[in-house]
Amino acid sequence: MKPWPYPRIIAHRGGGTLAPENTLAGMRKAKEMGYAGVEFDVMLAADATPILMHDQTLERTTTGSGAIAATAYRDMLRLDAGKWFAPQFAGEPVPSFERAGRLCVELGLWADIEIKPAKGYEAETGRATALLARELWRGAPVQPLLSSFQPASLAAAKEAAPELPRGALVRDIPPDWELWMQKLGCVSLHCDYRMLLPQQARAVRDAGYWLFCWTVNDPEIVRVLFDWGVDAIVTDRLDLITPDFS
Repeated sequence: MKPWPYPRIIAHRGGGTLAPENTLAGMRKAKEMGYAGVEFDVMLAADATPILMHDQTLERTTTGSGAIAATAYRDMLRLDAGKWFAPQFAGEPVPSFERAGRLCVELGLWADIEIKPAKGYEAETGRATALLARELWRGAPVQPLLSSFQPASLAAAKEAAPELPRGALVRDIPPDWELWMQKLGCVSLHCDYRMLLPQQARAVRDAGYWLFCWTVNDPEIVRVLFDWGVDAIVTDRLDLITPDFS
């Protein structure tokens, strides 16, 4: 199969441990650290605006409270998404996916976009994310990768923008993984590195798929995974694992 065409070391949720997650500040930090690729989460606000958020509620990473799916984006714009992390990030907004995508294109950052739907919005989130990604990266030299734990989200993304590559997210690799990869038209399998066995890594690569591991914060483990044939990893430790690590 073709070699992995994207960065091999990817910044988790934007800036990893160096910036508030899923923010524009995090993406700028990744670029500052020399990273060429970022991972982030996309969820729908109550008004169907795709935003960057990991949790289904606002409490952990913003000054707001309540469910993402019950809060309009215009109300999220009044929230602070950086102060919880460190004082110097106070005033950082909850970014829309549109703003984040435009910044990625502007900075030349490749994106692994995790479709992270609130419960009950799996297909709607997959469709909206794929359609907007198509527009944001139209004409860009390298297209983003859409990934998700939710088969319904990947199926909707496939229907909406079949030309965009997709990755299936799992914790541990299930016995029927290849059937799901074929059904959803995925090009890569993304798993928890702690659950991966070397023979599984060989099987995925031998079947013609790329293999991506999350979330690896130890340089020695990265080296082992690459020896097993893993194509790429995502990390929080931008300070320990350089973007050109090999």
